[in-house]
Amino acid sequence: MAGTADNTPQAGQAAADAQSKFAVPDGAVLALLGSRDENLRLAEELLDADVHVRGNEITLSGQPADVAFAERVFTELVTLASRGQQVGPDTVRRTVAMLSAGTSESPAEVLSLDIISRRGRTIRPKTLNQKHYVDAIDQNTVVFGIGPAGTGKTYLAMAKAVQALQAKQVNRIILTRPAVEAGERLGYLPGTLYEKIDPYLRPLYDALHDMVDPESIPRLTQAGTIEVAPLAYMRGRAQPVFTEVLTPDGFRPIGGLRVGDLVIGSNGEPTPVLGVYPQGEKDIYRVTAQDGASTLCCGDHLWTVRTASDRRRGKPWRVLETKEMIGNLRAAHARRYELPLLSAPVCHPEQEVPMDPYALGLLLGDGCLTGTTTPSFATEEPALATATTARSGVRGSSAAPGAKWAGAVRVSNPIDTGVPEASVPVAYRQNTAGVRLGVLQGLLDRAGEPVRHAGRTCGIRYTTASVQLRDDVVHLVRSLGGVASVRAGSADAHVVDIRLPQGVEPFRLTRKLDEYRAAGGGGRPMRFIDSIEPAGRAEAVCIQVAAEDSLYVTEDHLLTHNTLNDAFIILDEAQNTTPEQMKMFLTRLGFGSKVVVTGDITQVDLPGGQRSGLAVVRDILDGVDDVHFSILTSNDVVRHRLVADIVDAYEKWQVEQDEHDPRDRGGHHAGPGARSRGQRRGR
Repeated sequence: MAGTADNTPQAGQAAADAQSKFAVPDGAVLALLGSRDENLRLAEELLDADVHVRGNEITLSGQPADVAFAERVFTELVTLASRGQQVGPDTVRRTVAMLSAGTSESPAEVLSLDIISRRGRTIRPKTLNQKHYVDAIDQNTVVFGIGPAGTGKTYLAMAKAVQALQAKQVNRIILTRPAVEAGERLGYLPGTLYEKIDPYLRPLYDALHDMVDPESIPRLTQAGTIEVAPLAYMRGRAQPVFTEVLTPDGFRPIGGLRVGDLVIGSNGEPTPVLGVYPQGEKDIYRVTAQDGASTLCCGDHLWTVRTASDRRRGKPWRVLETKEMIGNLRAAHARRYELPLLSAPVCHPEQEVPMDPYALGLLLGDGCLTGTTTPSFATEEPALATATTARSGVRGSSAAPGAKWAGAVRVSNPIDTGVPEASVPVAYRQNTAGVRLGVLQGLLDRAGEPVRHAGRTCGIRYTTASVQLRDDVVHLVRSLGGVASVRAGSADAHVVDIRLPQGVEPFRLTRKLDEYRAAGGGGRPMRFIDSIEPAGRAEAVCIQVAAEDSLYVTEDHLLTHNTLNDAFIILDEAQNTTPEQMKMFLTRLGFGSKVVVTGDITQVDLPGGQRSGLAVVRDILDGVDDVHFSILTSNDVVRHRLVADIVDAYEKWQVEQDEHDPRDRGGHHAGPGARSRGQRRGR
């Protein structure tokens, strides 16, 4: 759009008057003027320059500065109309407000920033502050949107969450808000869980229905893609305090862990504990895998899983709560949810051992070695007798089938464990991967065999009469990233079926190793959830770890976690959180996630003058990298324009009250008017 200014003095006008004429493209005239010229009348009311329209030509006249400003306004409005956007009185008012604020940003660019579109309706920021808020969500991991009601804090955050989900930047949306009106004692309210929490979460549901097909929401909720829950239900992702968690020095009860302690992550490496959060007494479930591995956790505890369909389509692992999977563990007759396994063997510190690990495995192989017997054995494999003699100093001899053992010498047992039946000493089980593999190879060379399966990679079968040795073999296999399941054999024998990952060779004996390799060797061991059963109630605790995927090793080398990865998380009405709740929420942030916290510090409902977590968090986190605070004001209200006037009137009244009574009536709340509703009403 081109305008021409005419500064020639005319009759009845001051010499300083100016005039500008410009033509509006034919296709934009009706949109620019509005229904019954309502946009034009509002522009005349808001602008100091005179506005005259004839056909598609607009003439502006008045003081040069006023004409120049009016020309900028109409330039922005014509740009919007030319792009096919609806231009209404609100658009005119916001354009004038943005340019009056002296911004260097184009209102047309601000008002045409599309976030998502659905059924012909596009959601976009409507004020400059809203545009900055949306940009901050793109550029930062944690964003606080603070401002009065009606400024679009939650609505825009929801739109960005749906946009991120559609763009596959995250794989789930989590929406939460505190339910302080019920004191978070939702159990005392009648009805189902959804009936109890519905009044507190309804605004989030309403916003979600505007942006996502309502018919798909139940499906997305069931799949765990969208989770809507009160803040009270966000914190209970826990395990019983006595549940074992793997550390570099062995298994320890989770209740005994402290911040800074090391636990084992999914890559087998130690990772520090960042947070420990007692949860009180919880309903507990036992989660059991098809290989017999099991552990205890609460219904909200998180699991990284994937389905066969996810695997075929190359989709990422998803995160589901325990309770979301109950009753949905089978797809036809197949187990639905696969669990991740260790991507590398567990790292334990190196320890000195009294005997070569492989020789120990050979001696223990049939489960007959105890603290009172001579460490010797008979075998049909000459290579094993030679290996044992060379590595352990214990004399070995090969024997034909049925022949008696001959030539053994009696020596003191270097691996006396004090256990009446054969077992792998702790110093070997909690040692380097090389030591553990050496023991396992000795055991399997002596009492294991490769097992071929048509169309599949090779498995291993180990047989022993010793219950303790059976369990030790299972432990060794799982610590190396494999799976091992136990079944009964003939007589008193115990059979362990083993699958080891590619690159971990179970045998050294040439005959067995050649057969194993010829059958395809190790493949990809798999572990699936087989059952989830109630297991009573217990005191529980949750931990947060520093591992990139937030996974840690719990009982039976199962991988689990309780932080929120690859999620877009919105905490609404955050002024009603305590500082402790705010810390709990923020420290649940996982990798690949984004958090938006919204609230109004002048509308605090916390009882008893408690401090608002939103009111103090800025003092705590201001200046922290990747954390941004967006402050919205009455100028950003996008509801009825009277709402902005009401907000301004209340703020003015509050300032006057504070001038008469400078005491901080809100206890610990920050800023003017930041006291609870009860205090403001004189309760």
